[in-house]
Amino acid sequence: MTDLRLTPLAASLPSTVPFVGPETQERARGAAFDARLGANESTFGPSPKALAAMAATAQWQYGDPENHDLRSALAARHGIDAAHIMIGEGIDGLLGYLVRLFVSEGDPVVTSDGAYPTFNYHVAGYGGVLHKVPYRDDHEDPAALFAKAAEVNAKLVYLANPDNPMGTWHDGATLHAALDALPEGTILVLDEAYVDCAPDGTAPEIAPDDPSVIRMRTFSKVYGMAGARVGYAIGAAPLIDAFNKVRNHFGMNRSAQAGALAALADQAHVEDVLAKITASRAQITEIAAQSGLTTVPSATNFVAIDCGKDGAFAKAVLDGLIARGIFVRMPFAAPQNRCIRVSCGGPREMAAFAAALPSALRDANGG
Repeated sequence: MTDLRLTPLAASLPSTVPFVGPETQERARGAAFDARLGANESTFGPSPKALAAMAATAQWQYGDPENHDLRSALAARHGIDAAHIMIGEGIDGLLGYLVRLFVSEGDPVVTSDGAYPTFNYHVAGYGGVLHKVPYRDDHEDPAALFAKAAEVNAKLVYLANPDNPMGTWHDGATLHAALDALPEGTILVLDEAYVDCAPDGTAPEIAPDDPSVIRMRTFSKVYGMAGARVGYAIGAAPLIDAFNKVRNHFGMNRSAQAGALAALADQAHVEDVLAKITASRAQITEIAAQSGLTTVPSATNFVAIDCGKDGAFAKAVLDGLIARGIFVRMPFAAPQNRCIRVSCGGPREMAAFAAALPSALRDANGG
């Protein structure tokens, strides 16, 4: 069949995904990576209680389409009503549903140039028009984002705090004050995937019934459950209920629901992981310094290392690391693409990275 009868919009889009996965790269290089430090997964793993709960789940049963138990537990943890919480297949899945709800062909959407590309992918998939503003001093710039949103009458404006790919952050009070400039009718999509890693006070005090903000959280980082794909949104009840118009009601598998519920209850494991992340961030900074490089202060489970030159040089360093079995990534847009981004890891991963970086730098510098 030569004519697939795609919609004109679908026919105009490239057949791609926002990221090249490490598995794809492993197949291309014919070998597994020695250290998987590019996807900001938790190499420290999930709670043993979460693993046990997933293993004990009846696989022949569909998951609860209302995610009742997990929503109730999250509501209790945040001190809000469950009507303010929606569960989805990671933040990526929730972003897709949100964009589907609000964006059709020609609708304006605002983000930062170089920010999380999966959001852009969803906007393009529904025909939205992306308007971008630059980072400011390696931070997302709320004032510029909200000014652009007012200029183009954006339906959505995306901001991650802490940020991916730079790891930088704004304190909650700063963000809360900036919201005064968010235009009427625009919804702030506040991606807080890394907020569990950040200092106290990073999350702004925003009432869950505020109709101008929807917050995204995840079990993929400190909870170590990236493969299970569990995320949740916090927002005003009418907006949360609107997800039921478009979401995959059986998208959350039963094992993921059980694992997330058990992981949420095991905060001792979370505290242990946070201590390991803090130690690993310091170790990445030290490894970089030993090679004459500096790092960008991070409130996430990764560190951006400034390679000191331009994007082409950073890409050469990245390629050298990959050739040596170390999977890392780098920002897409200048000037942030002068950096490589290294996820936190345990002693084995850090030793492998430390061994590979000097020679990767030598190769990038022409030997």
